[in-house]
Amino acid sequence: MIALFADPAVFALAAGVFGLMVGSFLNVVIHRLPIMMQRDWAAQCAELNNTPIPPAEPLSLARPRSRCPKCGHMISALENLPILSWIILRGKCKACAAPISPRYPLTEAATGLLFAFAAWHFGFSLAGLGALVLIGGLIALTGIDFDTQLLPDDITLPMLWLGLALNLFNAYTDLKSAVIGAMMGYLVLWSVYWGFKLITGKEGMGYGDFKLLAALGAWLGWQMLPMVILLSSLVGAAVGISLMVFARHGRGVPIPFGPYLASAGVIALIWGKPLTRAYLGVGL
Repeated sequence: MIALFADPAVFALAAGVFGLMVGSFLNVVIHRLPIMMQRDWAAQCAELNNTPIPPAEPLSLARPRSRCPKCGHMISALENLPILSWIILRGKCKACAAPISPRYPLTEAATGLLFAFAAWHFGFSLAGLGALVLIGGLIALTGIDFDTQLLPDDITLPMLWLGLALNLFNAYTDLKSAVIGAMMGYLVLWSVYWGFKLITGKEGMGYGDFKLLAALGAWLGWQMLPMVILLSSLVGAAVGISLMVFARHGRGVPIPFGPYLASAGVIALIWGKPLTRAYLGVGL
């Protein structure tokens, strides 16, 4: 079986199919993890204030089974096939015909395509397997940040430590570059945050952004950080201006920065070294 994956096309195909299934699970993570975090915070507050904790149905990433938020219809296995089920059901709940957001199949498709491309690019190797983990984590963070403007430590911190662990074996860069990248990634945005706050009295970003850039530095090394920051800033500025012009998005309405960091991280993961050599002249 391992010898079969040595063929880049076979590994890419297998990774793409696996990515569709992972994308279905990421939809669950994006929806449920913020609710689980909110419940945990409420429980901690109740404990500190000596107040009773309101009863609630147990919730985890595995249980209960997925259901329609409108009518409570339990989603069967056949109704939960990546992309296909949404197409067959015409984007509606089988029981009550409530609309199902197209974001679900789009997340599954994006995960499958990115998994397939990363597998083809890196091949069946430590770097190739690690890339799938990084991409999955970045997709989950993107969805959660769009919904809640949160970047959970439950994802960013394990990503940071896993990046350092993989680079013990020089999967993407040497360990020294990875450690410096983690430190610089955190400190750069930390400095921007405090500089902006001292000048304007407002918070321009959250601490989760620091941790996400630190994680990307741990995976890719300090040499990639200028590219990640530049790309994420350009994309974020373009999207922000577009929202204000076309969607009448007020200037005072915050825009999550995590999705742009995540997008830049994927670009740097796959094309970072040649782009950095070409445009910044940094030897890698």
